[in-house]
Amino acid sequence: MLIDLKRCMGCNNCAVSCKIANNLPDDIWWNRVLTVGGNYVDTATGEYPNKLHMKHVPIGCQHCGNPPCVKACPTGATYKRKEDGIVVQDYDKCIGCRMCMVACPYNARSFNWKKPEYYVGFATGDADAAKHQYNVVEKCTFCINRISRGDEPACMELCPARARIWGDLDDPNSEISRRLKGKNYVRLLEEKGTDPAIYYIE
Repeated sequence: MLIDLKRCMGCNNCAVSCKIANNLPDDIWWNRVLTVGGNYVDTATGEYPNKLHMKHVPIGCQHCGNPPCVKACPTGATYKRKEDGIVVQDYDKCIGCRMCMVACPYNARSFNWKKPEYYVGFATGDADAAKHQYNVVEKCTFCINRISRGDEPACMELCPARARIWGDLDDPNSEISRRLKGKNYVRLLEEKGTDPAIYYIE
């Protein structure tokens, strides 16, 4: 996935659409939007009026090429799919030890401390989204249920600025390949050797 930080305006539509489409329980968020600026969310740094600076950075699981969470999982509940490299969680194998959470340098996992509860009293979103369980770790799946039927991940659908691009980097004609070509980009915490699959254009 490519995230264009020049386009991102911090609206949080990506986080909300992810929460709804994946039926995420109360207080669980797979995506979040951080603010680079002042000491609080959505605050700028610098001097008013002409030297203010603020940028938003959407963050979630980076679906690493070399995921430390997979190595840390004692049961194989966290694994990388061979067909596309997406890092997923098998709730039935998860024993709730949270070793994957410790190993993840992106703080991109959540733990279900209680049986899933929903503010509206019932689950919402995609009928084929994975059912949530008590006492397990969960994380962004790049909406594998949606991409298996040819749709985009939910976080892309409602982005008003089209800041997110999903695709196959091995295909030079894909939109993500064309958008990255010749651009300066960063990947978060590359120095950790994780080989993250999320690219950020600054």
